[in-house]
Amino acid sequence: MRLAFMGTPEFAVPALSELLAAGHQIAAVYTRPPRPAGRGHRPQPSPVHRFAEAHGLPVRTPASFKSEAERRAFAALDLDAAVVVAYGLILPKAILDAPRLGCFNLHASLLPRWRGAAPIHRAIIAGDRRTGVQVMRMEEGLDTGPIVLSETVEIAETDTAGSLHDRLAQIGASLLPRALAAIERGGATQTPQAAEGVTYAEKISPAEARIDWRRPAAEVDRLIRGLSPFPGAWFEAPSPRGAQRVKALMSRPVEGAGAPGEILEAGERLVVACGQGAVALLRLQRAGRAAQNADAFLRGFPLAEGLVLS
Repeated sequence: MRLAFMGTPEFAVPALSELLAAGHQIAAVYTRPPRPAGRGHRPQPSPVHRFAEAHGLPVRTPASFKSEAERRAFAALDLDAAVVVAYGLILPKAILDAPRLGCFNLHASLLPRWRGAAPIHRAIIAGDRRTGVQVMRMEEGLDTGPIVLSETVEIAETDTAGSLHDRLAQIGASLLPRALAAIERGGATQTPQAAEGVTYAEKISPAEARIDWRRPAAEVDRLIRGLSPFPGAWFEAPSPRGAQRVKALMSRPVEGAGAPGEILEAGERLVVACGQGAVALLRLQRAGRAAQNADAFLRGFPLAEGLVLS
């Protein structure tokens, strides 16, 4: 099939790779414009942009599709279909209607649960036992279209947003060629989403990422794992130079009791009391430093039992 691929982050790269391996013709790759990053704040191309260029694919980086010129340029590609994976731009009706067979989105949840921007993070934070990836025919609404193909994934108690992201990216990549083959031969079943159970995966706000030690340990643990490795759940720890921000990247609930935020153990692991129970912080990161296991972290940044984290 003659396709346009529209995606931006690392999550989308395996999908583009699989479409190439399946023999589809990629007429154009659309991705978000380069953004300033790093110490020099130089514009950096997205992971999809870098992959596309490395494979000799034409790349387009419009800021939006509001202009008639951009819409005409897209229509001129004469596409069979467009595949969208975490692109980051809203597609107007003119774009959705341009390909012969339509536009199809790979979404990392079991719709209608977790429509929107952060479905992987939200599923872990909420304590969901399962999630999945689905290929959906796109409509003008936010993730409202009918489902073409779906695969369910169990969420382990040790999963982080990073580990679940990587599994879903690979499973979703393998799902796409199968879905497109069914669509091309006219054999795809397009199942409308249920009207019940709709939830929205809003972007993670900076305020949400701060750990509230007053919450039960199970909730604190899910927040830590659901925001690891990015953006990272964080707390402030006392030091001779004042409060230092620390990210918690891996944890597990453990037995223990004390004032919320009180350090109960600081040796091989860092155990902190919560509103109910406690959490063992297993991997941590200070600003500007590499992530470390708890024992190595505590050797370089000592914290005493009885101190209270905020």
